[in-house]
Amino acid sequence: MIGAVCFKGINMNKLFEFIESVNSVVNDFVWVRIGLVLLFGVGVILTVSTRFFQLTHIRHWFSSTIGSIFKKDNKGGDKKGSVSQFQALCTALGATIGTGNIAGVSAAIVLGGPGAVFWMWVAAFFGMVTKFCEITLGIYFRRRNEKGEWAGGAMYYLKDGLGAKKGCKTLGAVLAAVFAVFTMIASFGIGNMGQVNTIVLNFEGAMFKGVDLGAVFGIPVLSIILGAVIMALAGVIILGGISRIASFAEKVVPFMAIGYVLGSVVLLIVNYKNFCPAFISIFRFAFNNEALVGGAAGAGIAQIITQGCKRGMFSNEAGLGSSVMVHSSADVREPVKQGMWGIFEVFCDTFIVCSMSAMVVLSAGLVDLERGVIKEGVNDDTLVSTAFGSVFGSFGEIFVALAIFLFAFTTIVGWSQYGAKATEYLFGVGSMKIYQIIFVAAVILGAVMQSSLAWDISDTFNGLMMIPNLIGVLAMLPLVTKLVRNYVDRRIKGKKDVVPMLSYDRTIQSEMEKKLNK
Repeated sequence: MIGAVCFKGINMNKLFEFIESVNSVVNDFVWVRIGLVLLFGVGVILTVSTRFFQLTHIRHWFSSTIGSIFKKDNKGGDKKGSVSQFQALCTALGATIGTGNIAGVSAAIVLGGPGAVFWMWVAAFFGMVTKFCEITLGIYFRRRNEKGEWAGGAMYYLKDGLGAKKGCKTLGAVLAAVFAVFTMIASFGIGNMGQVNTIVLNFEGAMFKGVDLGAVFGIPVLSIILGAVIMALAGVIILGGISRIASFAEKVVPFMAIGYVLGSVVLLIVNYKNFCPAFISIFRFAFNNEALVGGAAGAGIAQIITQGCKRGMFSNEAGLGSSVMVHSSADVREPVKQGMWGIFEVFCDTFIVCSMSAMVVLSAGLVDLERGVIKEGVNDDTLVSTAFGSVFGSFGEIFVALAIFLFAFTTIVGWSQYGAKATEYLFGVGSMKIYQIIFVAAVILGAVMQSSLAWDISDTFNGLMMIPNLIGVLAMLPLVTKLVRNYVDRRIKGKKDVVPMLSYDRTIQSEMEKKLNK
């Protein structure tokens, strides 16, 4: 037991308890006190400033994203180190569609009741524009590194965008470095060890029940073997760089998302009698200020909103600034055009995949829809698998375990790129390979760790990433508004005399203009 291990007089159990208590205080400050207000506030401001782009131009962004996947410019990047727009989407979706879509939704319902799902949707509605603006800024402020590959992310628009404002040069540089550090640290939690641990626990519970291969130094051999297999698979893909990561994501992500949705649809058909009551309960409990669940006695409207928004953002990562790093590698000329993939990304992640998980849980009879109370014997780790198992038996549990494996594994692969880009910003291109090797090696630690502390810390660092990113996006609101209106005038209204805004860098601006005129 970790708690029994002492090193030079330090009780490890007390050390972990101290770290957990400190993390709890920071997490409460980041999420409850300022994070959600900042997230919601920026989302509303951006939505109003872009004139509700996600609604007013829904036909355009939908046809320009998922409706254009078979077009030639979505088949692959033109240059080494670049990827197609669809590959960028799949890589970003691979990182966002993770265990948060299953365990995260379950946790929101357990802690905040059915009404938390409503606030997850609300957060996603505004999050669509937040991610749209993040990616648009990412493309506008990207540049080529010494290898000729695209380098972009929140750290670049913080340094070159916010930093270009009068008196903000130091502030922009500091926030950019802070964001990169938080991203790098978070990648080992949410993007690595936490995901691996979830894979191993689900595989052991669904496919290797009763299997005991013994232990080495108190660590189950089965966990070590599973961790080694995952590490080997991750290494083959991650060490191949962005092109291999994008190629893998392009093939796997659509399959896993569609497969999970179809499986959920089958379960909903079986439980069709509970569909309407389940759907109504989401709205019924969204504004209920009474205690909803036994595990959160006294929880009221604040708890419902917090859990819905927090878990929604944890799933779709809108406001986090993370997916900007992979979208910036897309072979695209128009910043706003790539930004629209961010709208679809949030729509797919939350309104489709998360909603399916929520409806599966609520319609499976695991929640008292009259009181919003989770029934005894289930928790957020087993809620979805129990729902599938109630209809499909052991096959349902295996299905969920496989879904979690794909969701979690693609998250590992996607976040490896985020951490690598943050490392590149801090230490140069040469550091990326070192980071990737360490990242792959850390997989084995996730397989054998016993504590949930890594997840809690990941949650905190997600929030810490969000704060400098949203400060930067909000500070550049005038620029975002100009970029969107410039695109709308040219591409939607068809005005011919408008000069395109494609990059803050004159050389890249000229290069992209020439490509547009071809």
